[in-house]
Amino acid sequence: MVQYVQAEKNNKGTMEAASLFLRYLLELQEEGWFRGFLDALDQAGYSGLYEAIESWDFQKIEKLEEHRALLRRLQPVFKTRVNPKDILPDISECLIDQECEEIIQVCSNKGLMAGAEKMVECLLRSDKENWPKTLKLALEKEESVFSELWTVEQGAKGVETKDLGDEEIETSEIQIFYKEEPEYQNLSQNSSPPSEVAPLKIRNYQLELALPAKEGKNTIICAPTGCGKTLVSLLICEHHLKKFPQGRKGKVVFFAIHLPLYEQQKSVFSQYFERRGYKVAGISGATSENVVVDQIVENNDIIILTPQILVNSLKDGTIPSLSVFTLMMFDECHNTSKHHPYNMIMFNYLDQKLGGSSDPLPQVVGLTASVGVGDAKNRDEAMEHICKLCASLDASVISTVKDNLQELTEVVYKPEKNFRKVESRTTDGFKCIISQLMRETESLAKSIFDELGAVTPENLSRFQNRDFGTQKYEQWIIAVQKACIVFQLPDKAEESRICKALYLYTSHLRKYNDALIISEHARMKDALDYLKDFFNNVRAAGFDETEQDLTRRFEEKLPELESVSMDPSNENPKLKDLCFILQEEYHLNPETRTILFVKTRALVDALKKWIEENPKLSFLKPGILTGRGKTTNNTGMTLPAQKCALDAFRTNGDNKILIATSVADEGIDIAQCNLVILYEYVGNVIKMIQTRGRGRAKGSKCFLLTSNADVIEKEKMNMYKEKMMNDSILSLQAWDEAIFKEKVCQIQIHEKSIRDSQGKAKPVLDKKNKKLLCRKCKAFACYTADIRVVEECHYTVVGNAFRECFVCRSHPKPKIFGSFEKKAKIYCAREDCSHDWGICVKYKTFEIPVIKIESFVVEDIATRVQTLYAKWRDFNFEKIPFDAAEMSN
Repeated sequence: MVQYVQAEKNNKGTMEAASLFLRYLLELQEEGWFRGFLDALDQAGYSGLYEAIESWDFQKIEKLEEHRALLRRLQPVFKTRVNPKDILPDISECLIDQECEEIIQVCSNKGLMAGAEKMVECLLRSDKENWPKTLKLALEKEESVFSELWTVEQGAKGVETKDLGDEEIETSEIQIFYKEEPEYQNLSQNSSPPSEVAPLKIRNYQLELALPAKEGKNTIICAPTGCGKTLVSLLICEHHLKKFPQGRKGKVVFFAIHLPLYEQQKSVFSQYFERRGYKVAGISGATSENVVVDQIVENNDIIILTPQILVNSLKDGTIPSLSVFTLMMFDECHNTSKHHPYNMIMFNYLDQKLGGSSDPLPQVVGLTASVGVGDAKNRDEAMEHICKLCASLDASVISTVKDNLQELTEVVYKPEKNFRKVESRTTDGFKCIISQLMRETESLAKSIFDELGAVTPENLSRFQNRDFGTQKYEQWIIAVQKACIVFQLPDKAEESRICKALYLYTSHLRKYNDALIISEHARMKDALDYLKDFFNNVRAAGFDETEQDLTRRFEEKLPELESVSMDPSNENPKLKDLCFILQEEYHLNPETRTILFVKTRALVDALKKWIEENPKLSFLKPGILTGRGKTTNNTGMTLPAQKCALDAFRTNGDNKILIATSVADEGIDIAQCNLVILYEYVGNVIKMIQTRGRGRAKGSKCFLLTSNADVIEKEKMNMYKEKMMNDSILSLQAWDEAIFKEKVCQIQIHEKSIRDSQGKAKPVLDKKNKKLLCRKCKAFACYTADIRVVEECHYTVVGNAFRECFVCRSHPKPKIFGSFEKKAKIYCAREDCSHDWGICVKYKTFEIPVIKIESFVVEDIATRVQTLYAKWRDFNFEKIPFDAAEMSN
């Protein structure tokens, strides 16, 4: 029997083998076989299945079906965007050991795409109720682009894709600063024994920044990246904790938005304050499930949080009030707007302040490199924007460096930015061929829409007027993939086929789009190599009919693409300009050290190969520095790998240039770097390069190379906006503090009235009669007109017709709660469905069904539009109370 089961697994697959195994199991006559089966499940690691069978309650496993359906649908994207080896350590607890070994083996033998397919197959079988969230956290930790699509929460259709048009481009500010000596020991390393407590070495401008906060004022500290705001926050925090008299204690909460920054700040605060006898702890989304938040807050002096933790704790009452804290510090505080978690916390604060509460409020300190100006066109509008940020944070002071500017400029040096317009190719045969392949792929996708007719989702059908090889085109692809998540058809097999095909087509379109971007900014040869690697991975994985067809189309064009990419006349003129600048700078100063910023990791690889293969530049021996995000074709760098790359650049004199993407959120420490080149690189992240030695900083240069004249104009406009921001801050600082406080208070009262009016506005009641259909098989269940509400929160259906639609089975855990006696479970009556619809209870003298809305789809009778609801409170229909007299009749 064992051999038969093993043969079935090898020949037909795991599910068929499991079916055969169960058939043999049910034929066993030996006493104790069931207990033995349960023990074997537990021992093998199937804890979820073990618990479900032992308690005969399969709700937890059944709830995973929606996530399984989503993962099946997203599988084509998963295998092209996720590196399974990177996330396996974090999700291994959701798989059994044998599956982990199989995934590693497939990755080694067949490649990462095949490994990703194997991982999906294993996750679809996982019986662990937390695997969807564990996968989400693993993807976020690795900064995987796939995490955008993997929505663990209900209501994925609310997801919006932000369209980053040209108007969104902000200045890519370069700030080069040097240090003659370390300001303080690296606090994240044990550089001295715990018994030794070294004082902070604070500069005068840092004392100036900290002064208003040390005086107890709510303050926004605005100072350039790289000037040591972390030191300032340590100084403020220590002063705050020391000021309390004997018998009273302060409690500080420090917020960091991103997980890497959270980890960094937690390490810095722990190393500094624990040596001084304070207790420090941290909670993030990755650790929140394993800790009791209120106990962590109660038992520690300083708590480092990602802000959503506090938002959730205030909402569920775990933390009763912000009054438990005496100081709140917001890193990157310019994010305090709209529905950001920072603003949710401050809404709570302002409601307490403006509601007349006698409870003490914590001091508020915000830290930022730029308060911004929003959409301001002039100084008055810029001042209004800054006042609104101050109102959101209840700040009465904006602290900037004024008295110690000379010292600041000696530490943070901003080189003059040189703009250089470069030319693009006049003709582009590579783009013509790839564009033709993209049009063919779009036509294949469009043919699916033609089959669908009127039910085509709006986002999916807009193919026209899209420029290939652009960021906007990629955003459209993401929008299509997100629309597929909530796309529905009555025929589930057809729905699955269509969504899978769309994911495959859009994944291939994305790769072609990437290749066009590489060709635009580097060599055609590099773009073609990128596509060859992709199709090699596709062949090694599942390689279904759609993929075979798409691969055949690419291979038909391959000889033509090879010919075009090897033609010397197709050399990229942008690279000629870049080569000229590098040659010129190294001729003037052979000791030059360069950092070259580019848009994508694929471009990093392409330009590295170009420099290494160019006889005029190969002496530069390029190093690379990329972000931690992962895809199967481009593996990101871990934090230790980033540090190794930087160390190599620092210590290896032959390594004269570093090619980097946007990885400088916390600052790049690069010794002796005096040339910065932004190659077709624009964005809103401030890039920071540290360098030691005053002479080198003063001799630094910065070039922006772009073929787009509009980009240069926008960069100049943004430089003007930066000046407008600084001038506006100076104007506000000149105001009388009482007048400024009054202005802030007026904004707060106005904003609160808007919030309150929005909160009180009740949604319009939908009185139309609607159908409830089984979510699994779409069989008719009942009309909303027949639904009654029992004790305000339970929903039953009156009339005998509904009783024909479900079947009852004894409840595995019958019990009494309140006025209800739980007696049975109810399921869809269709034999091929049996979807769980709820329970049957005894209520007073009546036996009634109690249904759960998440088991149904609501269909509008007139329009046939179907809607999913996760909770009854989200479904705003006319709710009629349960009436015993009606039941008696």
